[in-house]
Amino acid sequence: MSKNVNDLFSALENDGDITQESKQALVVADMGADIQAALGIDVDMVEASEVVLVTQIIDDSSSIQFGGNKQVMIDGHNLVLDSVSESKMKDNVLAHTRLMHAGTLMPYGLIDSVIHLDGTNYRPSGDTPLFDATVATLGAVLAKAKEFEDNGVAVRTITLIATDGGENASRNIRHASEVASVVRDMLQAETHIIAGMGIDDNYTDFQQVFSEMGIPDEWILTPGNTEKEIRAAFQLFSSSATRASQDAQSFSNQALGGFGKTSS
Repeated sequence: MSKNVNDLFSALENDGDITQESKQALVVADMGADIQAALGIDVDMVEASEVVLVTQIIDDSSSIQFGGNKQVMIDGHNLVLDSVSESKMKDNVLAHTRLMHAGTLMPYGLIDSVIHLDGTNYRPSGDTPLFDATVATLGAVLAKAKEFEDNGVAVRTITLIATDGGENASRNIRHASEVASVVRDMLQAETHIIAGMGIDDNYTDFQQVFSEMGIPDEWILTPGNTEKEIRAAFQLFSSSATRASQDAQSFSNQALGGFGKTSS
């Protein structure tokens, strides 16, 4: 059974893995149950000495629908899952997807049993709670990683935030600096990769948005708002995630090189 997330966050703080500021962001009201629900498969059900957590936050706001990008977001998300599932580490890979507006699509599960997006489970509507969704998802990444680490299993994580709009609807996390605190703490561990993809909406500076959220420049993608450019961006992340999932050295090389790293 998954441990209580607040206990996991307290342990992370006690171990010096996250700061008090980050813990406060992670335990904010109304998010604990959301994070708990994302933890998914029990660690005892995964027979491995090391695991890779592949996590995607997919924007499902109404602008995706209005911009004609629903299908390319579906295809891009599924491409990441399919590509990583073909890696030599596939038996050790767990995946989790959160829809920015609707919440958890699938909690952490083995890559060969995860849910793909389609027209029935991906129905873009509403606003863009970018900060809330990011912190809740990174909380799930941290908590799941901590569960495995407490069981002697080495963990590496790769997370993508894909959106076509800036923050406009979060209720719990109000400032980019709160997100940045969590991101910085995770990156210091050198076992996490966090990437941001901002699809052009004609007015949001996604380079600035993601930088203020703590994401390194080398892990920020800013494709234009065309199917070809969005597909190419997902392909680039997919290739990076697949290389990073191979082994610890490949992960380290990819983490340092960002999207500009073409070989391990």
